[in-house]
Amino acid sequence: MAWHQISVITNENTAPQLADFFSNLGAVSVTYMDAEDEPVYEPGIGETKIWSNTQVIALYELDADPALVKDLVYKQFPQEQLRAWHVEEIEDQPWERAWMDYYHPMKFADRLWVCPTGQEQHEPGTVCLTLDPGLAFGTGTHPTTALCLEWLASHDLTGKTIIDYGCGSGILAVAAILLGASEAHAVDIDPQAITATQDNALKNKVQNHIHCYLPEQFAPFQADVVLANILAKPLIDMSGQIASLVKPGGQLVLSGILQEQAESVMQAYQPYIDFDPPLQQEDWIRLQGIKH
Repeated sequence: MAWHQISVITNENTAPQLADFFSNLGAVSVTYMDAEDEPVYEPGIGETKIWSNTQVIALYELDADPALVKDLVYKQFPQEQLRAWHVEEIEDQPWERAWMDYYHPMKFADRLWVCPTGQEQHEPGTVCLTLDPGLAFGTGTHPTTALCLEWLASHDLTGKTIIDYGCGSGILAVAAILLGASEAHAVDIDPQAITATQDNALKNKVQNHIHCYLPEQFAPFQADVVLANILAKPLIDMSGQIASLVKPGGQLVLSGILQEQAESVMQAYQPYIDFDPPLQQEDWIRLQGIKH
């Protein structure tokens, strides 16, 4: 099956209205893309931040009339707010497998492989985590996730309890179990993340060792290791809550932090945690420390 794909660049105020208008005109999907490589780092919970120059992309079935759609859009919105109108016909494809062109086996600390289905690595002295891109964030390709995987693969987790706070795809919880942890507790505000974590636990045959919760379902307790790969603002806002999950003498690993945010995050946890020097990959920082 083929589709009409219509894209146009507009400003951040017009983009949501234009997306709604496309939907009202029968678009089967509407997405946003950054038109100028402008980073947007920290949306609040439930908030969708978009770029000052946003490409709005609408997908229509082939019986739709792109010329009519354009005419109606230009009657509804000032022409000076719309630029780079483009229409093309695209072929349907299995989008999940298209990710495989960019996602290949990765190795962390000479102990942990993260591999897409069909490319598993079975090397002596290593474990292999099978993971395919899906609805929830976290395949190991982003520096924030890679930094956490590197930490897990560099430490002895034998028999330890883990809390993965903001679990996304569940990659950290699954990796921890494969590396010897006895149990992992995965928490996320997004139900899709819970589903993805459960699916990935099953795929890696560790489902009996991983417990998944929405925040309101989670009964706080103290674990040997707590990982929180989220963003600096929620890490700071929840510093007391997250630190309380770590046993005295236990380890805390924080990620999702930009270089310029690291000092503020460390200050928020200073009453509870003795930090090691930060570790940086690209623009991102990992903080790790021991609870007093």
